[in-house]
Parts: sequence; C-alpha cells; structure tokens
Amino acid sequence: MKLYRNLSISQKQVVWAWTFLALPVLFYVVIRFYPTLNAIVLSFQDWNLLGARTWVGLENYDRLIHDPVFWKVFKNTFIYLILGTPLSLLASFTIAYHLDKIRFLHGTLRALYFLPFLTSTVAMAWVWRWFYQPVPIGLFNNFIASMGFQQIAFLNSTTNALPAILLPAIWAGLGFQIIIFMAGLRAIPISYYEAARIDGVSSWTILREITVPLLKPTIVFLVVFSSISFLRIFDQVFNMTTNNPGGPLDSTKPLVLMIYQTAFTSYDMGYAAAQTVVLFSILLVVSLLQLRIMRDR
Repeated sequence: MKLYRNLSISQKQVVWAWTFLALPVLFYVVIRFYPTLNAIVLSFQDWNLLGARTWVGLENYDRLIHDPVFWKVFKNTFIYLILGTPLSLLASFTIAYHLDKIRFLHGTLRALYFLPFLTSTVAMAWVWRWFYQPVPIGLFNNFIASMGFQQIAFLNSTTNALPAILLPAIWAGLGFQIIIFMAGLRAIPISYYEAARIDGVSSWTILREITVPLLKPTIVFLVVFSSISFLRIFDQVFNMTTNNPGGPLDSTKPLVLMIYQTAFTSYDMGYAAAQTVVLFSILLVVSLLQLRIMRDR
C-alpha cells in the first residue's frame, strides 16, 4: 500500500487499468492463445487422442501437400469465398439502399430481413435441404415438374451441389449485413445529398461519388466479416449433405468440414491440427490483404 501511495496519478491510472484488464487478458491467454499455440505444436506431432504424442516434424504438412482431397477442399473453400462475399455484399447493399428510402412499415421490413440471421443455422439448413429434395418431397422440384421441366439434382450433382449450398449461406447472412449497411447509410449527413441535388447531380453520380465512398469503413468491416464467415462455412454443408458429408465426390466439402472429419472420424489429431494451421494462415492472410487493399483505395 505504501508503494501505491507513492505513485503519481498517471502511474495509479496505469495500475488500475491493468487491474481491470487482467481478467480479460487471462481469459484470452487461456481460451484463445494457448489452444492456438497448442494446435501449432500438435501439427508437428502424431496423436489419436488416446496414446502418447509422438514428434513427426513436417510429416503432416508433407502429407497435406500430396493429398488430392485437400486441394479439392482448398478449391471449394475459395469458391465459397470468391462467390459468396461479393454476391452477399451486393445483395445486402441493394436491399439496404432501397429499404432506407421506405418509410411505410420500415421497422417491420427491417425485422423481417434480419430474422434469418437469428434463425438456427441447423434448422435453416434442414429446411433448405427439404426444398432441394426430388419429387414428390422437394418444393423446388415439385414446382419445376409442374411447369413441365425435368427436375434438377440439386444436392446430388457435382455441378449443382455447391451453388445450392451457397445460396442459403448467402441468404442467412443478409439480415446482419443489411442492418450494418443501413446504419452506415444513416450516418451519412443529409446535407451532402441536399447540396448534390441543388447542383443537379444525378442519382447514379450521388451513389458513386458520395454514398459508396462514405460507406468505406462499413464496407471494409463487412468484407472482412463476410470473408471469414465463408472461409469457415460448415453448418450448411454438414447438415445439407448429412448422408454424404461434403457432397458427391467432395464437391461441396470446405476445409472446416475436412478438419472435423479428420479429427473426429479418423481421430488423426496431428493431421487435423496441420489443416487447422493452414486455415488459420488463410484467414489471417486474406483478412490482412483485404484491409490493406481497402485502405489503399
């Protein structure tokens, strides 16, 4: 106590700051940092959950490089990212931009768009799986057949399965993105729009030169958030292809599902840890690149 009394006010503020920060710092060290470091160490070992860990060096990574399934899964993961992120952002911005102009039942419509984000992903995936079933069960194929067209193998086709899973994944995240975009739109001062209209600027020019540039912080956040979500996609794939996880010929399998199967089906924890390190590296690199690109622009 005597030592504390001799401290200056600024030093006491530092002590109190670290006192309050101690618990969250301890939480992140135990819950976040330790498992991450443990997974990195485990990626250089062989372990089946029961026996002792044995050091194998780079064997797991060498196995990963020569695994054709991994490269198929790697490609699928980036297809989810490359297609899902721009499509979801474009759809959510379009809806938010027009919804912001609506005054009648504005709150109700906004709540309806946000509802899918609150819905259980597992329940939503099973509903969409029902939609995709063949005649006479599936809603979509029943409608297609009633129009006189040949029914589509949505989840049993190497061509159609990934887009069929990507669609509900995009739909599930629209509500959150719409709300964030609307918050960004509401933060733009109305005086900018009024000045532009007085000068006779067209709506398209206002959108391109005022709205989009001032939404840059919002867009950066949503691009990173959406990219991480699509790189970590799991629930939709696992539940919509539960009879054949990963779809026909692994056509829909993302990296997270491969990690899950390696760890909890094959019990090859070292190999699963190596895959986890690769996924962590991808997430880190993609996020940093996007932040750098968006900042430069």
